[in-house]
Amino acid sequence: MDLLNQLTASFRDAFHSDPLLICSPGRVNLIGEHTDYNEGFVLPAAIDKAIYLAVGPRNDDELHFIAHDLNKTYRGSLANLTPTKTWADYLLGVVAQFVLNGQPIRGFNCLFSGTIPMGAGLSSSAALENGVGFALNELFDLGLDRLTMVKLSQRAENEFVGAKVGIMDMFASMMGKADHVIKLDCRSLEYTYAPLRMDGISIVLCDSRVKHSLVSSEYNTRRAECEAGVRFLKTFYPEINSLRDVTMDMLDTHLKNAEPLIYRRCAYVVQENQRLLDGVAALEENNVATFGQLMYGSHEGLSQWYEVSCPELDTLVEIAREHPGVLGARMMGGGFGGCTINLVREDALEDFTELITKQYKARTGKDTYLHACKIQNGTNLVSKAVSY
Repeated sequence: MDLLNQLTASFRDAFHSDPLLICSPGRVNLIGEHTDYNEGFVLPAAIDKAIYLAVGPRNDDELHFIAHDLNKTYRGSLANLTPTKTWADYLLGVVAQFVLNGQPIRGFNCLFSGTIPMGAGLSSSAALENGVGFALNELFDLGLDRLTMVKLSQRAENEFVGAKVGIMDMFASMMGKADHVIKLDCRSLEYTYAPLRMDGISIVLCDSRVKHSLVSSEYNTRRAECEAGVRFLKTFYPEINSLRDVTMDMLDTHLKNAEPLIYRRCAYVVQENQRLLDGVAALEENNVATFGQLMYGSHEGLSQWYEVSCPELDTLVEIAREHPGVLGARMMGGGFGGCTINLVREDALEDFTELITKQYKARTGKDTYLHACKIQNGTNLVSKAVSY
């Protein structure tokens, strides 16, 4: 509540009115990485690390944004929605999509802050985009459903920011449900909630302190490599449309020798989809130990086959493997930095914290920061101080 009170006070000082307050959470993904843009499955959840926005409507077409944590401002207009190559693009991109979608919006003021560790791979950008879309829907009484807002957020990042991300980050942040994970089919967007029964087990994020940036990483390259594999295989199997339709037999027969690099990328995705389905079955049987082993397999694939890890993330997973209180660990997110996600027995949490903090420093020269997190609801209205 201290942060919300701070935001409210700062908004009043800056804009001389009472704000509408919105919470838009980050997300974890338990398993199923880089499968979303290949029309596969993912298993994410919204967490209690979030972007908080204080917003209010204007009577003109001006856009006034304040990034509270950065102490930076942006001023623009609905008449000039062009990329700035700055933090403001995550807001402007959503505004641009609402305009392109024919939504009757006006200018607005927005001041935001957050508790999501920046660059940690917890989808702070998706949380911010969802928060802006949710705010516009509330401010101007647009009546949009959550899935429509998710799609607008994704298009904002794809087309305005320039990162060809899949839909998972936005979907998890917007559609999350407390104490549940979401099994999402990224082809059909069909989804089911499954209770996350992890009594005595904590979800712990270990921050590598290596800057994570999808736009400047090789994320777009990996997506192009997967698409190249699908194009190659379509000459043999015209019916396939994505790696969701591909089997390891297809890859081994046609791609393994012809395109070894493309083969490794595609093989990882096909195997990761199967790991996720096996993982869901394990969770349904409350077999967290088996699920944890699948997480280790996921990391090996991400590191060795998809090559989106880094030495620091690999080191964090190696250290986690050495502790008997850890059931599973892997890198999480787009890669090239950010966090690992670990399932740690609560009675071993203190010892694990001490081990990984000391060993990571000794092996890399870097500090790591641990974040225990809980699963919470998706983007939501915190309070509405005045009637708009």
